[in-house]
Amino acid sequence: MLFYQGFAVSIVAVASPWIGTSFHLDGAGIARLFAWISLSALGALALSRMIDRYGRRRMILWCMAAIPICSIGAAVSISLIWFTAFQIGLYAVVGAAGSGCVVMLSEELPIARRARGQSFGGLAGAVGAGLCVFLMPIFDAYAWSWRWMFVISALGIAMLPAMARLLPESERWERSDASGITERTHFYDVFQPLYRKRSITMIVCALAAAISTTAANAFGYYHAVSVVGLSAAATSTMTIAAGGIGLLGFPIGAWSAERFGRVPTVVTFGIFITFGHLWFYWGPPTHFAWPLLWLSTGYFWFNLCDNGGTVASNAAATELFPTPLRGTMIGWFALVSAIGAVISNAAVAVLANKMGGLSIVVGALSIVGIPAAILFGLMIDETRGLSLETAAKEAQFTSEN
Repeated sequence: MLFYQGFAVSIVAVASPWIGTSFHLDGAGIARLFAWISLSALGALALSRMIDRYGRRRMILWCMAAIPICSIGAAVSISLIWFTAFQIGLYAVVGAAGSGCVVMLSEELPIARRARGQSFGGLAGAVGAGLCVFLMPIFDAYAWSWRWMFVISALGIAMLPAMARLLPESERWERSDASGITERTHFYDVFQPLYRKRSITMIVCALAAAISTTAANAFGYYHAVSVVGLSAAATSTMTIAAGGIGLLGFPIGAWSAERFGRVPTVVTFGIFITFGHLWFYWGPPTHFAWPLLWLSTGYFWFNLCDNGGTVASNAAATELFPTPLRGTMIGWFALVSAIGAVISNAAVAVLANKMGGLSIVVGALSIVGIPAAILFGLMIDETRGLSLETAAKEAQFTSEN
């Protein structure tokens, strides 16, 4: 499921140079498009709350069924308004389905394998995105429209029967639902005193991290092709090779999260990722002989750090909150991440021409991630080695509610 979601959600970023040409958008226009798409987080929050209320399995499957519908809508949209609307819908259902999958990985795996499970989930999504990157230069070489990428995404409907047959319901959610606690909780309960320090700190960190990384993740292909001047084939080679090596961040992040803890892993990778962003977007120097090598180095580094940090942060986020609020909290992260994405893309759109180019702004924004990582380290409780019930204070939550 995460492989499929990774492919579907990556199309608009990978195909952004060609989408921009079709809709007559420059770099600032692409940034505005991404900012509008970020409104999908409102839907993702509502759907994530429904994952806690109506069950993981049911909502994941409904969201997976909606992905092909949104993909076909995007493929046939001639108007930019309709294309944006279908992308908002696509990102909303992918975000909610991804939240459900991340939650179920934590709920179904034993203590010693939770971080490793998150690493496999992240790896699956990254490989799905890699398939998108692999196909795009083939489409460009044969002059096939980027719209066919969304048609391929829509073909995922054929996998739905197998997904429905193989995906069980979370036993933890079934017990929680049977107790009646899911009916008595609300989306704002993550801010009750028992979890207020955790939720507010993590929301602030998620907001800053989104401001730092959204534009950097979205404009990598655009920077390489439209700014540095690499060909689509060279850029895809860089993305697949350097990004492929960067997948090592998932097992490294899982190992670090289990060996040193979730919090130290998030802090370390959260700080080091900024250096990779600056290397990639503020380079290569003028007349540098091997621009592909320069960009590949930076791309590898920030992908390695992003993947490693994601494993630890997903493990912490799902371990710090109780079963009736676990999906809801992921939805809150999606919402504030979208706000951060809007801020990030809006900053690029407004400042790109004033600061000498899109890439300069993207690099400057990445620095925001450093104080966010430090704040996470100072305020968040460590959960390594703890059961979900202990880490999330589940017994106390149930008695108080």
